[in-house]
Amino acid sequence: MPEEIKPNSSQAPTHDAQLAADNIAAGEEKAPSVDMEADYKAAQELSVSEIDRTPEGEKAAKKATKQ
Repeated sequence: MPEEIKPNSSQAPTHDAQLAADNIAAGEEKAPSVDMEADYKAAQELSVSEIDRTPEGEKAAKKATKQ
């Protein structure tokens, strides 16, 4: 579920960020939204390489972590 970002211009780290926050507050710009669930799922997909999904990758992982 997307969440709307509500920027605070007094906490903006740069002048551009402060202007953007002021424009959003004034209704001149649309506030960005973030879908945390979708971002989390995408990060999970990226955290595993293609080789890790193969038998060769599994063998290499076992060999690398062998004690």
